Amino acid sequence: MVLSEKVSQLMEWTNKRPVIRMNGDKFRRLVKAPPRNYSVIVMFTALQLHRQCVVCKQADEEFQILANSWRYSSAFTNRIFFAMVDFDEGSDVFQMLNMNSAPTFINFPAKGKPKRGDTYELQVRGFSAEQIARWIADRTDVNIRVIRPPNYAGPLMLGFLLAVIGGLVYLRRSNMEFLFNKTGWAFAALCFVLAMTSGQMWNHIRGPPYAHKNPHTGHVNYIHGSSQAQFVAETHIVLLFNGGVTLGMVLLCEAATSDMDIGKRKIMCVAGIGLVVLFFSWMLSIFRSKYHGYPYSFLMS
Repeated sequence: MVLSEKVSQLMEWTNKRPVIRMNGDKFRRLVKAPPRNYSVIVMFTALQLHRQCVVCKQADEEFQILANSWRYSSAFTNRIFFAMVDFDEGSDVFQMLNMNSAPTFINFPAKGKPKRGDTYELQVRGFSAEQIARWIADRTDVNIRVIRPPNYAGPLMLGFLLAVIGGLVYLRRSNMEFLFNKTGWAFAALCFVLAMTSGQMWNHIRGPPYAHKNPHTGHVNYIHGSSQAQFVAETHIVLLFNGGVTLGMVLLCEAATSDMDIGKRKIMCVAGIGLVVLFFSWMLSIFRSKYHGYPYSFLMS
């Protein structure tokens, strides 16, 4: 195919579907074979249900948002195209590129072969559309403004919550003491602090995968081995450990200040110390696994 035919064909497909589905033949003709004056961002994935790749589905949703943002932007040109190769439709492409994991994003530049930086670092950056757009800007100088479709779940949940609070205030309008309950406010504040310190906001911004499954051994890693990234499961584990340490401290404080008999206070004290020691030790183990060379340990670390 001559260059004009390639560009015309890709533009026609992009007008129908922003992410072009490719098999081995299309990939070799339009992505690998010269001439080419355009870049192609290809997502190699495995979306079929029997592959059980949950991360592939999540990454595909973000990739579709990014491709739609580019296709319907005022800056849209034929400088860059988005494509997808599914393993069940193009296993020969996976073999050609010696690829054994999915999802994987590769930029095939307008000139030459992909370099090391043209493979997206999924485990480090996550697969949010905004992060992929920044990587594309670095590799192609094409800036894509990500426009997400409206999500009404948040406003609906907020409206429902306000309605519930308003209903409770109306039903108990003669007794508003519950609004001044220190225990309730303390518990709400504690839940918020635990969620933030566990890394939930980082997950919201970066969109990392839930965990990582080794394609060779099948072993699943829930803790990322680098201090520069994390998995969603890792934040849940850290949240649990922080909660265990907090519960232990609460029991110790109650044992020291409550009016219960001495026997119950001793039990609370021992339980509190045990929780603090156990969960803090596990927390330190995670810290040592991510910050290699950390010299300190505690019990099971």
